[in-house]
Amino acid sequence: MPEISKTTNILVCGVGGQGVMTATEILAEAALSLGFDVKKTEVAGMSQRGGVVTSHLRFGAQVRSPQILPGEADLLVGFEAAEALRWGHMLRPGAAALVNSGRIVPPVVNVGLFDYPDDPVAQMRTLGLAVYAFDASSLAQQLGNIRLGNTVMLGASADRLPFPAEVLRDAVLARFSARKPHLAEINREAFEAGRQAVAAAALAA
Repeated sequence: MPEISKTTNILVCGVGGQGVMTATEILAEAALSLGFDVKKTEVAGMSQRGGVVTSHLRFGAQVRSPQILPGEADLLVGFEAAEALRWGHMLRPGAAALVNSGRIVPPVVNVGLFDYPDDPVAQMRTLGLAVYAFDASSLAQQLGNIRLGNTVMLGASADRLPFPAEVLRDAVLARFSARKPHLAEINREAFEAGRQAVAAAALAA
């Protein structure tokens, strides 16, 4: 059995259309299946137009608030690198950021309201953050569907959770077993691709 007494704080961030909220829901379902008390909250700004999306997830023996305070996140899952940079201050010392290095430029950049960082992953590292970056977008495309990116990112997070990776994998597959069983196998592949990608990134760090 996992250690339930400790509260785990996970911040998931990205832009609209990447499946940030769905990924957080699946993480929450995995924790719930093991008896954790789970709280989550989301902030979506024009999510259908590529705006900022963040989800806070906290689980433990007893969790009173879903809000993660700056400097208290145990894991940052960045679906988009510039957003990961923007939320890097939320990590506690020694915690890890898992970052999709695939460049997804939001509309606020295209219209000239903001500048996209030249190298957001490098900037995170100069801040002293432990960053494990890999191109989840390309992995999803290689598997045939860019929308598999959220499953790739879930796979990447699976070995940094306080319970076995198989619990999260099964929560992912449960999403498809009833309504879309033909998608189960490709999501299994995407999940394992994420695990392998972050393991390779950790070795290269």
